[in-house]
Parts: sequence; C-alpha cells; structure tokens
Amino acid sequence: MRRSEFHRAVSDEFGARAGSIVADLVLSEVGGRTASDALESGVPPRDVWLALCVEADVPAERRYGVGRLEPRR
Repeated sequence: MRRSEFHRAVSDEFGARAGSIVADLVLSEVGGRTASDALESGVPPRDVWLALCVEADVPAERRYGVGRLEPRR
C-alpha cells in the first residue's frame, strides 16, 4: 500500500472525519502513536491502515485491497 492509497482508503472509510482520525486517534498496534505520527516515523502505510482498522472496528471485508484505483488482478 502506498501512502496515497492509505489516504484514499481512510477518506473512503471515514469521510469527513478522516483528517481528525489520522491526526488524533491513538493506535496501540503501532506503538501508541497516531496514524500521522506512525507514517512520519516510517511505519509502512499498510501496517498503519490495519492498525487503524483494528482500533476503529472496521469490518474485515473493508480492510484489504482498499485505496487502490483499480482492483488487483
């Protein structure tokens, strides 16, 4: 997952709240950091996305393959 795909996935999942969720929600799966802090410190976007999904109870069917403009073949 690229960073652009991460941001697209967050926007698609959380809509208008996406910015505040990335900036404010603390994710225990990435060391108690926000998604923004985790990305800035080098945590791969896929790991941050999955940590965000766990913390926000995103259903499993919406966790994988999101953020891509075209589905994987």
